[in-house]
Amino acid sequence: MTLTTIAEARMYRYLDENGQVVISNTIPQEASERGYDILSKNGRVIETVDPAPTEEEIAAREAQERREAEEERQRELDRKLLERFSHPDDAVRAMHRKIRELQGLNQLKRGNISVIINQLDSEQSRAADLERSGRDIPGSTLKKIRRLESQIEDIEREIDSQNADIKALRKRFEEDIERLEEITGEKRTIPLEPDEAKK
Repeated sequence: MTLTTIAEARMYRYLDENGQVVISNTIPQEASERGYDILSKNGRVIETVDPAPTEEEIAAREAQERREAEEERQRELDRKLLERFSHPDDAVRAMHRKIRELQGLNQLKRGNISVIINQLDSEQSRAADLERSGRDIPGSTLKKIRRLESQIEDIEREIDSQNADIKALRKRFEEDIERLEEITGEKRTIPLEPDEAKK
C-alpha cells in the first residue's frame, strides 16, 4: 500500500526542448533522454537519472574499455613472461638452445637427403647402363627412382618448413627479449646471434 502511494506521488523534473524546467507526473521520451529528476510529493529529489550518452561518449567509453582490457591482457602476458625468464639474457639463452635444436634436426634431414641421393645416383646409373646397352629399364627400377626423388622433395619441404619455424621462433623470442628489457629495466648482455655469443 505504502509503495503504491509513493509511486503515485512521484513527479518528474526535466528540461524541455527550450531549456525550461518542467515538473510533471509524466515525462516525454525525448526529455527522458536528456536526463531528469524523480521528485517526492513534497518536491524532494529521490533520484537523478543521467542523460542518455551521446554516440561520441559511447564510442569513448568502448575505446576506454578496450584499452583497459588490452592493458589487463598485457599485464597477464608480462606476468607469464617473468615466470619463464627473470632477465633478458635468460630468454636469449633459451632462444639459442631452441634454434640449435631445430638446426640440428635440419642437419639430420640433410644427412638423410645425402643417403637418398647416393641411392638415387646408383639407380639412375644402372638405368643409364641398361639404356646404353639397348635393354629396357625394368618398371621396378623406374618406380624406385621416382620414389627416391619424391622422398628428397618431401624432406626438402620439411627443411623449408622448419626454417620458417626457426624464423617465427626467433621473432617471438626477440619480441619477448625486448619486452623483458622494458619491464625489468635490464638490458641483454648476450648477442642475439648464437655464433657471436660463442666468441
